[in-house]
Order: sequence, then structure tokens, then C-alpha cells
Amino acid sequence: MTTRRIRTERLIALLGGAVLILGVLLFWLVTRDGLGGGEPSAEERARDQLREHIGPGAVVRYTETGHRRAVCGYVSNGGDPVIFISRPNRILLETDPLKAEFDEMLRDVCPGFLTRPTRAGGGGRR
Repeated sequence: MTTRRIRTERLIALLGGAVLILGVLLFWLVTRDGLGGGEPSAEERARDQLREHIGPGAVVRYTETGHRRAVCGYVSNGGDPVIFISRPNRILLETDPLKAEFDEMLRDVCPGFLTRPTRAGGGGRR
């Protein structure tokens, strides 16, 4: 009896197919954030920045997404709510000493944050 042997060309084709299948599987896992944690959302980033800047008791009350990956909102730490602006590498509070820079950045990245719609009809009942 002769032993059956796998030809070299067939072995190369099988190994090539296995590598291709593993490559597709790895690509699928990476693109669906299966291997890494992925980047946190803008709101999660703002919450983490505020807890580091203010302390672990910081509670985000309201957020709005602004321009260029900015988040604007209100945060409190046991007292009155304070306006904040969160950028990927920076956090500014309205109570910071750089008030002019804060106001300019607020107009730039969250232009509609503090504007309220005007009431039509002149108000409520008399």
C-alpha cells in the first residue's frame, strides 16, 4: 500500500485560504470594537474630565453637543449648577478666572447654548 500524500500546491492553497479567513475575522473584530474599548463618547469624556477637575462628586446635569467635538452643559458639585465647555484636551468652567476666554469659546463652539426662543403673543394670561 502506498501512503497518501498531500501535494504541495494544495497545501499552499489551503494555508492561504486559512490565512485569508483569519484576516477577515480579525478585521471584523477590530472594526466592531471587539478587541479594544474604543473611544468614549463626548459626554463620557466630559464627565471624566469634570470628575478629575472638580472631584468625584461632580454631577453632569445637562449636555449639548457643540462644534468640533465640544460638549457644553451644566455641572454641579453640591451647589448651584455651573456652565462647562469640554473639548478633547481641555475643560473650562464659567467660574474659572479666564472669563473672557470662556465666553469667546462658548460663542464659538456652542453658539446656541444660552439663547432662548422668544415667546410669541406677549406672554401668559393676565
